[in-house]
Amino acid sequence: MSRNARLGLVLFVIYLALYGGFVFLNAFSPKTMEWTPVGGINLAILYGFGLIIAALVMSLLYGALAADEPPRTGPTT
Repeated sequence: MSRNARLGLVLFVIYLALYGGFVFLNAFSPKTMEWTPVGGINLAILYGFGLIIAALVMSLLYGALAADEPPRTGPTT
């Protein structure tokens, strides 16, 4: 497995954990998601925006850390 593939997989697992937390809270503790910690905006909205920002940051991180790999040569099917 190439370095870029491993990096992508690690970032995917991190995002999967973040998203799993969001789903878990919504499914098993909806009252927690109704909590309004900032300016009348509930935790569900804040967490959702956090997920969007996390995805953007991780894509930028991947773009910065991924090494340029030479194109693979070999038979094409």
